[in-house]
Amino acid sequence: MLLNEHNSKILFSKIDIPTPRAITVAPGQAEETTPPFPLPWYLKSQVLTGGRGKAGGILRVTREEDFIDTAKTLFSLKIKDQLPPFIRIEPAIPIEREFYLSLTLSREKKCILLTVGRQGGIEIEKLGKENLLVQQIYLPEGLLPHQIRSAFFHLNITNDNYGMFSKIVSNLFKGMLDYGLLMAEINPLVIDNKNQFTALDGKVEIDDNYVDLNPAMEEFYQREHATAEENTARDAGLSYVSLPGWVGLMVNGAGLAMASMDLLNLSNLPASNFLDLGGAADQKRMQTALELLFGDHKVKAIFINLFGGILSCEKVALALKGALNGMPPQKPIVARMAGNDANAGLAILTAMNTKNLHIANDMQSAICLLHDFTPKNAPPSVVKSMLSFPRQTRKRYKKQTDGYPFELSKETPVLVQGITGREGQLHTRLMLDYGTNVVAGVTPFKGGKDVLNIPVYNSIVEAKANHEIGATIIFVPPSLATDAIMEAACNEIPWAICITEGIVQHQMIATLEQTRHSKTKIIGPNSPGIIIPDAMKIGIMPTTPFSAGPVAILSRSGTLTYEVADRLTSRGIGQSLCLGIGGDPFIGTDFVELFEMLKYHDKTEAIVVLGEIGGQAEENLAEYVLSTGFHKPVVSFIAGCTAPPGKRLGHAGAILETEMGIEQKLKIMHQAGFTVCLNLETIAETLISILK
Repeated sequence: MLLNEHNSKILFSKIDIPTPRAITVAPGQAEETTPPFPLPWYLKSQVLTGGRGKAGGILRVTREEDFIDTAKTLFSLKIKDQLPPFIRIEPAIPIEREFYLSLTLSREKKCILLTVGRQGGIEIEKLGKENLLVQQIYLPEGLLPHQIRSAFFHLNITNDNYGMFSKIVSNLFKGMLDYGLLMAEINPLVIDNKNQFTALDGKVEIDDNYVDLNPAMEEFYQREHATAEENTARDAGLSYVSLPGWVGLMVNGAGLAMASMDLLNLSNLPASNFLDLGGAADQKRMQTALELLFGDHKVKAIFINLFGGILSCEKVALALKGALNGMPPQKPIVARMAGNDANAGLAILTAMNTKNLHIANDMQSAICLLHDFTPKNAPPSVVKSMLSFPRQTRKRYKKQTDGYPFELSKETPVLVQGITGREGQLHTRLMLDYGTNVVAGVTPFKGGKDVLNIPVYNSIVEAKANHEIGATIIFVPPSLATDAIMEAACNEIPWAICITEGIVQHQMIATLEQTRHSKTKIIGPNSPGIIIPDAMKIGIMPTTPFSAGPVAILSRSGTLTYEVADRLTSRGIGQSLCLGIGGDPFIGTDFVELFEMLKYHDKTEAIVVLGEIGGQAEENLAEYVLSTGFHKPVVSFIAGCTAPPGKRLGHAGAILETEMGIEQKLKIMHQAGFTVCLNLETIAETLISILK
């Protein structure tokens, strides 16, 4: 959750960082307002975008009679298509010096970065690297005194300022942990003519996972910065982002939603939104989603694209039927269903026999149908075509004669942490049905019980005293998940698969640092788990898409894993292993470590890598492949290629930071010898050719 300057400064005041006095004025209130502090005043437009100062969004008023006209100027000024819901008015501060100060959670470095600059302001990017000092703060150790001193001495200010500077930096760091901040920036931090520090401007981003766990943080959410559709979706628990196209999108799972968005945009059917129903597509949620898309004037047609994993397509179809309440859709709907209960779901939709509801057999058929609804004078897609990447030719490797088994197998004894909860019981039963060797469960204070004839213990220590444990799967709430991971690592369980999503990011960083030297391989969090077809599964993956064979699938998305496995299985290509590394920014075992395990795995002849925008996971893998001469063919697909920069799509891992990020990612993968597929349709054909 990104905060505007005003709310950022409210949070700063809560953590005892000095800010200027201020009042706020909404449109139409300027005529009735007189700021209660002396001239001159600064009027500051409150928008959620950078470049406000350069765009004229901060104006100085030296005469009271100019106040109303200046306020009206700001209220009518669009900054990157945003109008301010209110303006902030502050007294001018006599500035002696101004600096830059920020704390940022770094996905690349897996730590917090403390950055200070000898100069601050709107031109900080042009001031040169020598202006900035960047230090890495590792959790859980935290901010150290020498780091504060180094930052202070870098600024070249008198020693009598150290006490107050140290307090500001310490308070900012404590506030970052106490309020789950991803970023806290003060630019500029100024010293006034009384030798006092003040945060003259501020920008804060709060971890959405922290907000979900702490509802009081909603006080910082400014509904006026979002569209009406985004607010409605947020209230309903839907992941929704407005986009500029005309095809409404409704999908389950962030990975498949991003891939569907890409398919539309690259087919000159620009998407009007990103909408992830999640795993709970009940009638109420479906009703809300339809109301959003029916009510959006930009939407001319709707694409419902579902792959049923644990989610039942039949239940979704019934929910859709109930939401329509016997009436034909207000706009054309093209529906595609696959996976769990897809035939039953499609039968329900077909039996409705209503106009404006069209059934597609697959995604390509859906695209053809949607082209029929292209409105007259529809603008072309603003998304440029992706670069083409010809298929790589790799030298065939010699298969190992002695074989190399993967560490997990049908015999692996599995522990379930959180076995007594609803999700824990459901998926324990499904794992048992598939043949997984579940031997024990752990739920504190519920030891001595049985669940599905599985003994329950209070701790892993107790479970290990009675059973050999080869892997554990974690079904516990986000607030308890990192402790559950630590418990598994401290007890040296070889594998710990964390299904939990919504873990606060800085807590996960601290946990990964504490377990860095552990023997435990941590999968996730926010992972669908692991499946070895026809042998075992540890996780929440459905079993129907998978079949045994020579291709390993490693993925950052659950729904994409099921989608691709189903496509391969339908073409007679089975899988040796399918594993979701997790969709969060900070995870345990990554692609590189898994490739090292699969290097000589005799049952794996090729590997499919399903990635997403954001982060460096795929680039790091490409570097590993090049540096080690990894010899097995790699086929890759990246979801979210057409996402607008800076938009967060679905789970926390999916965000594109820069304009050139995705093309650079694809180029690096191609240069490493990956066969880069730009759509899901080509993956199976590519593998058929490779495996001949």
